[in-house]
Amino acid sequence: MTASRNSRVPPPGRVDAIVVGASAGGVDALSTLLPMLPRDFRPALLIVLHLPRERPSLLVEVFSARCALPVHEATDKEPIQPGTVYFAPPDYHLLVDAGVPGPTLALSQDAPVHFSRPAIDVLFESAAAVYGGRLGGIILSGANADGARGLASVREAGGATLVQAPATALVATMPAEALARGPVDFVLPLEQMPAVLRAWGGAGAL
Repeated sequence: MTASRNSRVPPPGRVDAIVVGASAGGVDALSTLLPMLPRDFRPALLIVLHLPRERPSLLVEVFSARCALPVHEATDKEPIQPGTVYFAPPDYHLLVDAGVPGPTLALSQDAPVHFSRPAIDVLFESAAAVYGGRLGGIILSGANADGARGLASVREAGGATLVQAPATALVATMPAEALARGPVDFVLPLEQMPAVLRAWGGAGAL
């Protein structure tokens, strides 16, 4: 299913970064989505996946072996590079700062949001403030409302929005909450998402 396109969807090639939020079922969703992105994919991808605080993350090791794009765990004050996947580390919020000459990553141990640190809303809201209409936001499978407010902030800043079709998510709560918050540009199963992402980055038309 494809939602009606919003008049504020950036033209192809106008998205510099894409923020992604997921929780329960998110590893499976990302295991489908990220390997389908080509090596020349231009936008940076900043990802919050709810993780246990007490264990180190293995996401970089897992996804580096599967993806054409470089995959890193985010570090504080790191300049955001095009065509790179960044995962939030356990027990730290991931944010975007304006930076000079370009946007940088920031880490915070502020209070959890929706019982989560990292929290999706924190990343999405900070990225929307920096990138405005040059941002894409994606909500995938998950079990709570984290990300609904953040995706709304991406939309309100003029960015593009995409939600996994709830019926195709391992856990439908998070996509359903995002859709309940307001209209989005696309509601799709995972297999149809890469075409949208490539168009956002200027690598093909919808």
